[in-house]
Amino acid sequence: MRNSSLSDLYLDAWRWEPFFIDMVKQISLFDISPYSIPKDFLYKKAFAGSPKKPVEITTSTWACKFNKIRQIRVACVQGSDSISVMNLVISPLNNYELPFFGADFVTLPNGHLLALDLQPALKMDPIHTNKVWNKLLPLHSKWQQLLPSGGSIPKEAEPYFSPGFLWTRLPLNQESDTIISDVIRPAFREYLNLYIELIKASKAVSDERALKILKGQQLYINYRSKKDPARAMLSRFYGEEWTENYIQKVLFDL
Repeated sequence: MRNSSLSDLYLDAWRWEPFFIDMVKQISLFDISPYSIPKDFLYKKAFAGSPKKPVEITTSTWACKFNKIRQIRVACVQGSDSISVMNLVISPLNNYELPFFGADFVTLPNGHLLALDLQPALKMDPIHTNKVWNKLLPLHSKWQQLLPSGGSIPKEAEPYFSPGFLWTRLPLNQESDTIISDVIRPAFREYLNLYIELIKASKAVSDERALKILKGQQLYINYRSKKDPARAMLSRFYGEEWTENYIQKVLFDL
């Protein structure tokens, strides 16, 4: 996916392309402009597997920005039929009382890991969270009951997730494909629609409040960059130096 066009995709037969298209349609009501990504990180290709049966692995990055939103960033990985990843993070400007939007859709040889959340910068601050969670929790109840639980999250991660965290693990089979299309995709649309409502309703905060939000955002971004679960996989494909630069300068660049 290139910076220059919302519809421009590098990846062929990408499992999560319908979700990307949904996202683009939903945010297109805003006045979107490209968010600059260094050329070396827009597209990367490597080969894995044996010399006799090499598997092409491609990683593609797309980003934009608009009023109230510092960055919308999508990172995509595709390799054969069993590796397909869409990682979406929407980072708001710190002078608005908005959470982050996070979506992780990961297909690996051992199954699907699927997560959606509106993630707080200041979890213990009711001014920051109450108006979000009051609307988010009914959505979580609606969709989580249709999905197996993904399990508990680490204690250290709890400050960066909301009680509306939608999280599941599914095996690789036709039934899971149906769940992804009939449950995960409409849940994604509804979570994103709620986030768009929050963006439209948000008002600029005071400088003092903006500084407090910024500190919370920095803690969130630092945690995400240090604990990025894709680090090992990307390092194996592209090397540690490229991977660390990609994580620090592109994926989590605040």
